[in-house]
Amino acid sequence: MSTERHIERNKKMAPAQSTIKSLHVAVIGAGAAGLVAARELRRENHSVVVFERDSKVGGLWVYTPESEVDPLSLDPNRTIVHSSVYDSLRTNLPRECMGYRDFPFVSRPEHDGDSRDSRRYPSHREVLAYLEDFAREFKLVEMVRFNTEVTLVEADGLKWRVQSKNSDGIFGDEIFDAVVVCNGHYTEPRVAHVPGIDSWPGKQIHSHNYRVPDQFKDQVVVVIGNFASGADISRDIKEVAKEVHIASRSNPSQTYKLLPGSENLWLHPMIKNANEDGSIVFENGKVVQADTIVHCTGYKYYFPFLNTNGYITVEDNCVGPLYKHVFPPALSPGLSFIGLPWMTLLFPMFELQSKWVAAVLSGRIKLPSEEKMMEDVTADYAIRDTHGFPKRYTHRLGAGNVQYLNWIAEQVGAPPGEQWRFQELDGGYVRLATQPETFRDKWDDDHLIVEAYEDFLRQKLIKSLPSELLESGK
Repeated sequence: MSTERHIERNKKMAPAQSTIKSLHVAVIGAGAAGLVAARELRRENHSVVVFERDSKVGGLWVYTPESEVDPLSLDPNRTIVHSSVYDSLRTNLPRECMGYRDFPFVSRPEHDGDSRDSRRYPSHREVLAYLEDFAREFKLVEMVRFNTEVTLVEADGLKWRVQSKNSDGIFGDEIFDAVVVCNGHYTEPRVAHVPGIDSWPGKQIHSHNYRVPDQFKDQVVVVIGNFASGADISRDIKEVAKEVHIASRSNPSQTYKLLPGSENLWLHPMIKNANEDGSIVFENGKVVQADTIVHCTGYKYYFPFLNTNGYITVEDNCVGPLYKHVFPPALSPGLSFIGLPWMTLLFPMFELQSKWVAAVLSGRIKLPSEEKMMEDVTADYAIRDTHGFPKRYTHRLGAGNVQYLNWIAEQVGAPPGEQWRFQELDGGYVRLATQPETFRDKWDDDHLIVEAYEDFLRQKLIKSLPSELLESGK
């Protein structure tokens, strides 16, 4: 059935939606979003199948030393490596505020002999171990079909067709009442536009394919982007490279300075152009002969399996139309998205969005009419445009983070977000911006750590306060 007919029939059945109690639901992805979505859906008595293309849970947090043959990941026919995690990666936020609200991300005992990382800003391996703990605690693995990639999602009458293929080459073609998309957005890279780059003779790589710095030994490297991965990777590379030059739009146009405490890491504004003689010219007029450009420029939202006959589009990383970043008005509640917003508390957001989707599907919570949802979407776009934000900032919560999460919490009858959690988020981003070299090991908010653990203890989520609570946490 066409998407248009699906939309019309959805309108006709809307009043009866509240009578639906238990649905057969497909979840795409078994990362941090997909795992909590599966848990919340099952809590609402839905039957759940989770499709996961990897061999284990964890999604983004599953590290592999392998990278793609195409270092910029532009070839549409390339073999895709789904992980973007580099070996030295540590979290950008304190662990207390990162975890699901009813399963705190605290230091846990070793499992099966695996060593654990108790630091406040732990490595990616500790985050993966936490997600494995979560899956084990709530018996989620039994719902997951591993090594199975979804190849098509499309409307089929009032239901949804999901086609898949597993690693043995076996194809699946199934019908579900609803589909929840949790496939993440750190696989399809965005590459910066650099005038003259086509004739520039050097090498280029996107951070998606960066793992360790060895390949940059004795090179002059230009890193585009200075947030999160850009800051981390430039500091990784400077240990082996001859020079590292960071180009960032956040730097004023005349910026040219050596990073304090470094002998070979320079800050610049954006690149003006690249030349066929190997030179890179920055907007500040400085010129360097560079060997490699590393694009730390983010990722695209990408849903190659999704066929809505053009109803859902992705334009400059704006996925729409979506009510509250989750429900496409004309296709809801049968299709939903978990995890699109950024600059927020991701795992708690996944949890709240999942509770909302699960309750809407069971009929406990009713969505506004399609028209009202579209009015809300249009109003959000107008606010974005009034502030002069580009489309790619549509899903950036930032200052609207508290309002958004508390709105969803209210919908599902959950308590509002903890103030200590929001304060840790805000303070964490400030330290990331102002002390990128040391923010993971030096902080001034021990009182928030105490408040967080006392909160966990009060809710009986932990048995006791850790003895080292008031120490440095290193």
